[in-house]
Amino acid sequence: MYPQFAYDKELVKCHPSARQMIVEQMEFYAFAHFTVNTFTDKEWGDGTEPESVFNPTELNADQWVEALKSAGIGGLILTCKHHDGFCLWPSAYTEHCVKNSPYKDGKGDVVKEVSDACRRGGIKFGVYLSPWDRNSRLYGTDEYNDYFCNQLTELLTRYGEIFTVWFDGACGEGPNGKRQVYDWDRYYALIRELQPDACIAICGPDVRWCGNEAGDTRPSEWSVLPTGFASPEDVAKESQQSDDTAFREKKIDAMQRDLGSREFLEGALGLNWRPAETDTSIRPGWFYHASEDDKVRSTETLLDIWYRTVGGNSKLLLNIPPDRRGLFHEVDVQRLKEIGEYIRKTFAVNLAETAVITADLDDGYHTADALQVNSYDAYYKPFDGDNAVTLTVKLDGVKEVSHVVIKEHIPMSQRVEQYVIEAKTADGSFAEVSSGTTIGYQKIAKFDAVSTDEVRIRITDSRVCPVLSFVGIY
Repeated sequence: MYPQFAYDKELVKCHPSARQMIVEQMEFYAFAHFTVNTFTDKEWGDGTEPESVFNPTELNADQWVEALKSAGIGGLILTCKHHDGFCLWPSAYTEHCVKNSPYKDGKGDVVKEVSDACRRGGIKFGVYLSPWDRNSRLYGTDEYNDYFCNQLTELLTRYGEIFTVWFDGACGEGPNGKRQVYDWDRYYALIRELQPDACIAICGPDVRWCGNEAGDTRPSEWSVLPTGFASPEDVAKESQQSDDTAFREKKIDAMQRDLGSREFLEGALGLNWRPAETDTSIRPGWFYHASEDDKVRSTETLLDIWYRTVGGNSKLLLNIPPDRRGLFHEVDVQRLKEIGEYIRKTFAVNLAETAVITADLDDGYHTADALQVNSYDAYYKPFDGDNAVTLTVKLDGVKEVSHVVIKEHIPMSQRVEQYVIEAKTADGSFAEVSSGTTIGYQKIAKFDAVSTDEVRIRITDSRVCPVLSFVGIY
């Protein structure tokens, strides 16, 4: 059972909201970092860049979307305004925006082009709006919160449905040398009013930053955390404070490895569903630099990150920066294609669909055959108090098996603390092929291929009785 807390029951929300469920099931989505930095060859602009530098010559957002879809990516977040304050849409509240650039003679709207392309291509669209603005002279004053909300309103009312609003914790000095006190509650309320289905990440209540930009992950990732953990102020302290390339290689701090164990939760005033998101770039930098064309991460490296994030109860937010033409570079496009081809080939045939799945325990209503359909419409569950169960998947013949996918029924929270996967050997005994701790939204266990006609999944410990929604064998 969970540790005993001195909490208010109103603070216990151990399952995802409807908006969080949408993002959970997206699994893999993209960032596109694009602004004046693309043309000045910088990672962070200082806000003094002339609008004239922004002039992509072949911008084609449909090319971005098709490249993303080739990798199986289901959404795109555009950096509508980075720390330099330059807006990729014609904002009524600043002159430092695309309307004063040579792009389309000042008639362009990159946010519209990208959002329209996402809708044409059938993927979701999200927005990034940096709270830090190194161009606005209002930054560091009360009026800046009005300014920021006005820009949020433009983004949330002009471009259709938004699946996420992504905030980092950047907070430095503005042109007047002052730092801003952000009115987060006001920003959140505005988003809920204008885009009620949008998740608010990372300085926000819906999606949690994993804690690094290197693609590092925790072996045990929990979605149930203490209420109040990772406040915007906490995230800001852990976020990048300067244009430091070493930060992008920083791993998760040892003190941050455990965010959800029983010991970590002990004494919490409440619990909240805060799923992790892992953001990292396909290149060393977040923005395009021609000098990095030969430094794009390998397919093997990207797939390793995919397995550890999408297959480890996190979501993967992979940045692909458009180049000065306004296109994804050919090397990046090829990597995306290779990722998608591998994933589609590996998971093309689910051997569990034609198998017989049984459990040693169930409650008589939620039986193991529900696990053959990847859906939350039905689920497997033993009686309350049965915290250890064994599932047996009898295949229709001897098959080569190298992957097992397990999903908890997260509408009823995250429960599993320990599992073991075993394959039947030629002599009739069972040999362990994989084991682990948390499952959560999804665990993808990858191991050396074995020939077997029977796979056994043993949930050896859960906080309360395990509730599972899907098992896949590949």
